[in-house]
Amino acid sequence: MTAYRATNGLAGDQQVPADAVTASGSGLDPHISPANASLQASRVAKARNLPVEKVRELIDGNTDKPSFGIFGDAGVNVLKLNLALDALAR
Repeated sequence: MTAYRATNGLAGDQQVPADAVTASGSGLDPHISPANASLQASRVAKARNLPVEKVRELIDGNTDKPSFGIFGDAGVNVLKLNLALDALAR
């Protein structure tokens, strides 16, 4: 948790989403929680030389909602998000 906070410029007492410090059983889950993505938005924006608002817009656009609006949790599709970020660099 300490490394995640340091990497993302978070305060020592700031809450960290559980999926930021755990892994899926297979390690291949393509989704992270919207809270996790939001905490990383500033770092990604800086690394990609983009406005943080644009990164947040792409996060929202690549968030899969719960099935039928009620089953499961929302999740940010990291692969699609990275592809969208890469497309801006071209």
